[in-house]
Amino acid sequence: MATVLPPPSKKQRTAEAERAREQQDVLDTIPSDLGNVRLRFFDEITGNAIGDTIAVPVIDATVKNLELLVNSLLGKQNASERVPYRFSLINNASDNQGPLPSSVDIARDIYHSILEPKVKSTEETIYLQCKPQAVFHVRSVSRCASSIPGHGEAILAAQFSPASSGKLLTGAGDNTARVWDCDTGTPQYTLKGHTSWVLVVSWSPDASLMATGSMDNTVRLWDASTGQPHGSPLKGHTKWVRSIAWEPYHLQALGRPRLASASKDSTVRIWDAVTRRTDFVLSGHKGSVSCVRWGGTGRIYTSSQDKTVKIWDAAKGVMISNLTAHAHWVNHLALSTDFVLRTAYHDHTGVIPSSEEEKLAKAKDRFEKAAKVSNEIVERLISASDDCTIYLWNPSTSTKPVTRLLGHQKQVNHVSFSPNGRLIASAAFDNHVKLWSASDGRFLFTLRGHVGPVYMASFSADSRLLTPAVVTTLIVSTATAAAAEPTTEPSFTSDQLFQNAVLNSTNANATSHIL
Repeated sequence: MATVLPPPSKKQRTAEAERAREQQDVLDTIPSDLGNVRLRFFDEITGNAIGDTIAVPVIDATVKNLELLVNSLLGKQNASERVPYRFSLINNASDNQGPLPSSVDIARDIYHSILEPKVKSTEETIYLQCKPQAVFHVRSVSRCASSIPGHGEAILAAQFSPASSGKLLTGAGDNTARVWDCDTGTPQYTLKGHTSWVLVVSWSPDASLMATGSMDNTVRLWDASTGQPHGSPLKGHTKWVRSIAWEPYHLQALGRPRLASASKDSTVRIWDAVTRRTDFVLSGHKGSVSCVRWGGTGRIYTSSQDKTVKIWDAAKGVMISNLTAHAHWVNHLALSTDFVLRTAYHDHTGVIPSSEEEKLAKAKDRFEKAAKVSNEIVERLISASDDCTIYLWNPSTSTKPVTRLLGHQKQVNHVSFSPNGRLIASAAFDNHVKLWSASDGRFLFTLRGHVGPVYMASFSADSRLLTPAVVTTLIVSTATAAAAEPTTEPSFTSDQLFQNAVLNSTNANATSHIL
């Protein structure tokens, strides 16, 4: 059922006018006598140059104008073909040298970001790295769209379907999981079978199956189209299941999806979803396994209360490396490709390939585009720990961390990459959420506002909004400076992919709140 949005309030109209005035003030403060600046652009994904060096008037070198310039250089003249970009400065580059990105991002214009701080001068050629951004905008949260009662106990886990935000899967302390229709605000299926709390839920990348893990030590599979059990429960763990990860779609054997389950019994089991048998048992950890991630390069990443992160070969079931930088329990892991691996061949267009070969090709292409940096596949890993630190890793090249992210004063409970791979959000028990640069781990800023421990943080699909959550509160924040700028691009509606819906997944009232 469609919902007609109310007109903007006086407060919203005032804030919009204030943002417009601030932007005009910025333009007015750029001196008009600086002449031209020479710019050259590089594609961040491929590392290739975009066109030749171009002289641009300093007063006109704003982000919006640079976007138009890059799209023109790429031959995208029509408004429907244009792609928004983010720009960052490249250090020590030449016309024949690949990009070496610095920590200087172009927030609004070249003058205030580069020339005024005297990072570069108008006498030099300025090399800029271009990163394409989401072509859609998630509609900002302004009110609760619906509250859906149904669970008899606290909701412990939730996840939207990768195919459409119209379906939501939740697990609760009433021993059941439920599938909800978010468009109508009604329950669709009740998944009964577990004999204890449902701690984790997960959709398969093609949205055909659902997996639930419970304190009854089992994993159950369900048919997403009917809500019926998909065979018998997967038994093998001796303690409760804490995390589930599906094999990426582009790595799956045709018709044979696999999934990994992590348990408090210190093991990770790799299951065949068709035969419901264990392929491998990864048994190298000495403590409870807190999180498991299945990467797009055929590696499985696990974290544990034994203070280590281990990397496994998904084909052979053997350990590749052991990461030992943390001094306390490792609570959570995130991959820079998590978003595209979870959504496979589903994207904002809603177009689903017709054949299996096309689905595999599209899923692989989306992964490679998300992981490619300077023409190389780079899948970065982030780990959060009770030692109040976060480590950024590049596991494909070294067992040593890229950098250590310091700033939280208490345990870090959750970390996540933005879908575009540029930002990292960390949620901690010090009541704060911090944002970091995903390329080098540089601290950006702290989001304050919560008055209790923050348990998790989730980005919107366009990487522009961030939603941290405590037990009773959700606060939606703008993740990037660009998100605060007015846009003329269409926003998503409830029947389109990746609706900006947020669930209070730790709600003790057992009610799903869709925003």
